Amino acid sequence: MISENRHEREIADGLWRKCERCDELIYAKDLKANQQVCPECKFHHRVFSVERIEQLIDEGSWSPIDTQISPQDPLRFRDRKAYSDRIRETQAKTKLIDGVQTGLGQIGGEPAALGVMDFRFMGGSMGSVVGEKLTRLIERATADKLPAIIVCSSGGARMQEGMLSLMQMAKISAALERHRESRLLYIPVLTHPTTGGVTASFAMLGDIILAEPEATIGFAGRRVVEQTVREKLPDDFQTAEYLLKHGFVDTIVPRTQLKQSLAQLIRLHRPVNKVAIAARPHAAVAASSEKQPEKQVAPVLRNTDSLES
Repeated sequence: MISENRHEREIADGLWRKCERCDELIYAKDLKANQQVCPECKFHHRVFSVERIEQLIDEGSWSPIDTQISPQDPLRFRDRKAYSDRIRETQAKTKLIDGVQTGLGQIGGEPAALGVMDFRFMGGSMGSVVGEKLTRLIERATADKLPAIIVCSSGGARMQEGMLSLMQMAKISAALERHRESRLLYIPVLTHPTTGGVTASFAMLGDIILAEPEATIGFAGRRVVEQTVREKLPDDFQTAEYLLKHGFVDTIVPRTQLKQSLAQLIRLHRPVNKVAIAARPHAAVAASSEKQPEKQVAPVLRNTDSLES
């Protein structure tokens, strides 16, 4: 007979997580250790900026930049409530200033400039602060000759800022063009969801475009597209797998392999040290020419124009 004073053992709040797809009950620490990827069905649970930075950046190497930039309400926009009130409420809830975190750090020992969008902040929408911080990040990467990586997660342009939000598309794209002209690497990582003006600009301008499995990626919504083309779209339309099949992304990388893949890509595209090449002994070059007089010596610096197109 169970004593009336004996209390039923309670499970601590947040100790277990149920997978959104397979309903498997997963120990929260195990799910975190697996980077929020279900060990049973491989479903990628949503990850926000703080945890994403922890997953990608080497411990102790993260240095945030432009943390002082805060959003304004130049249009005095109001729908059901004032835009300024929405900003304050979202900042208090998320502990973020706006929808992106930017900084410098190392990925697998390789220096890089990283921007991570956060969907919790008004759907990761791209307002003036997001555009300014990403532009400054890219300009810093260009000045310091670093690869730029942006983890995209956004519903698109921020409607409360009107045309000012749309202008960010051109501003970020212009900074990326200067980065490209300096022959530096830019990799966007498309996560769930990446839509609207973000997809229409910097998310699709990468030298190498990566995506997470089953991420929703597109511009207009599915219903709008169907009404426009007057056709029934495939079930997997606007998924990472559909875009890979049609050549819009280069590869799909599981989250557990993302850091390793980025580090490898950065190493492969590291700028050639022209000073070291110029210092090579002329005798060694002459000797190699004497051994194979019938062949031209291969140029040390290869033409990379095809990689930039």
